[in-house]
Amino acid sequence: MSFQYLNPGRDARFKDRHTTKVDETVSYYEPGETGGIGVLGLPLSKTSISLSGASEAPGSIRRALGSYSTYSGEKDKSYENVKVLDFGDVPVHPTDNEETRKRLKTSVKEMIDTEACPKYVMLGGDHGVSFPSISAFQEKYGRVGVIQWDAHHDLRNVEDGGRTNGTPFRSLIEEGVIHGEDLVQIGIRDFSNAKAYADYARSHNIHTYTMGDVEEKGIHNLTDQVIQLLENKCDCIYLSVDMDAVDQAYAPGCPAIGPGGLTARELLSSVSLAAAHPLVKGMDIVEVDPTKDFRDMTSRLAAHVMMRYMYV
Repeated sequence: MSFQYLNPGRDARFKDRHTTKVDETVSYYEPGETGGIGVLGLPLSKTSISLSGASEAPGSIRRALGSYSTYSGEKDKSYENVKVLDFGDVPVHPTDNEETRKRLKTSVKEMIDTEACPKYVMLGGDHGVSFPSISAFQEKYGRVGVIQWDAHHDLRNVEDGGRTNGTPFRSLIEEGVIHGEDLVQIGIRDFSNAKAYADYARSHNIHTYTMGDVEEKGIHNLTDQVIQLLENKCDCIYLSVDMDAVDQAYAPGCPAIGPGGLTARELLSSVSLAAAHPLVKGMDIVEVDPTKDFRDMTSRLAAHVMMRYMYV
């Protein structure tokens, strides 16, 4: 029997013949395939020190891609031919967080070892996923420089609760995965950190730029300066975008929202500038909690961050 209108198993959404939505360029990875961008979901949020549903973010961000086209009006350029390969989500262990971190690192390493794409995006999850992910990139590429957009240092001690979403960069430094001088933090916010962790950053030569620095220097000048700090001494550059770097007015769906952060436009501009550098191989987007979001504002902004990284 044939139907006049029904098409079982197919999306019934409106299709404009002249418009390609971003999600239409995404396909699941098959052995031997190559593309422009590889995507992997790291849905861990059990290590968050605050109540978090960030494990739901990989799916939410993927869905948000269906709201936007591949055409940049500012550049007058279409990116419909940029093929995105989706490697799926890593299954987390129900109770063993250390086992989950092992799975995350193994999966990121396996993905980049395929050499299917020149660049990769990891969708968190809480910020704890950066520890296994960056560790995998270091094993693959060598010395890794990291640009971290964040309201917080994420240099907490591990004695008060083990590895959490507040400890990834301290763990990376103390495990010898990265050098302190190869970590740059942008958007560190007032009244959001402890003095002990600011002191730790200074003592380990971490380059920390507060929101005051962003206001004084401007986001474009600051991003250029940051790239220059890393490009001559690192084998690759990894971008880590904690969405709580953005002011709560633009990103309400984060576990640790607050006022006084980056505007959405500042974050997008900064990521665009950084992503254009040839040493940039990977990026994670973390701390999006769809259960706390309003009209998917934060997931949609995260999708735009992903697009600014993909379309350079």
